[in-house]
Amino acid sequence: SALLTGEPVAPIVGRVRGCGIAQPVRVTAIGGIRLSQASLMDCETAQALAAWVETGLKPAVGNTGGGVARIGVAGHYVCRTRNHRRGARLSEHARGRAIDISSITLATGQVLTVLRDWHGRSGGILRAAHRAACGIFGTTLGPGSDGMHEDHLHFDTARHRNGPYCR
Repeated sequence: SALLTGEPVAPIVGRVRGCGIAQPVRVTAIGGIRLSQASLMDCETAQALAAWVETGLKPAVGNTGGGVARIGVAGHYVCRTRNHRRGARLSEHARGRAIDISSITLATGQVLTVLRDWHGRSGGILRAAHRAACGIFGTTLGPGSDGMHEDHLHFDTARHRNGPYCR
């Protein structure tokens, strides 16, 4: 996608069976908006992220604060179980199919964080961006979902039998 700035990297082989990414990409920006850290993921997840930025995030922010300047990434690829629980199933993060977003920085320099602003004056922007991810991603989690996502939005491209899971 022309929207994605980044590069393909060598296959990642996890130290645990099931971890890793066969064809990873390292994404640094989307549609000219920089990610706070270069993020490893598979192509499908990168394309979903690009679709969300263009059709979800940018419209949610609009011209507020001069528009979106930066996306704060709290987590991307990591070989771990769900919610870091011992014996739990592998997280989609372990397959390069998930990204966690904790903040949005506007062109004015104002930072909207999920933890501080979700229930505040600027929360509507974050909630609209979260809602817009539902369906683009297979799983969309945010504050109020399960107690583990009060400070970030979790998006992943897992496919669920009953369709997208959004909380």
